[in-house]
Amino acid sequence: MPLRPFHLAFPVRDIGSTRRFYVELLGCRVGRESERWIDLDLHGHQISAHVAPPDAVTTNPVDGEQVPVRHFGVILTLAEWRALEARLRAAGTRFLIEPQVRFAGQVGEQATLFLRDPSGNALEFKAFADDAAIFAS
Repeated sequence: MPLRPFHLAFPVRDIGSTRRFYVELLGCRVGRESERWIDLDLHGHQISAHVAPPDAVTTNPVDGEQVPVRHFGVILTLAEWRALEARLRAAGTRFLIEPQVRFAGQVGEQATLFLRDPSGNALEFKAFADDAAIFAS
């Protein structure tokens, strides 16, 4: 079965800073929007940012890092991941978890980076040398 786009709705502080972050920094395309929500195209997936109060953030340890439990992102090709990392660094982005290779030399080795949007939502962008490792155990 071909992979279908996912849809994710998440809370944000305001539409203006959300638009700047997702469109200008990450390169998302804007879909429908109103004063209280905006639909964005994140690498072919539909994410909907809704103005709402923030949730409590908790973490879990993963390969020596405290990873936010509530996060989302996209699995890119290594070339796309490297280009995004370079764009984020050039923009002076403050990383929640610095770009790195997680699980080096193990099943599931992946390049990963975490950052927060202006509303505090955690995003992870990752890449695998071989997409067959995405669900490997």
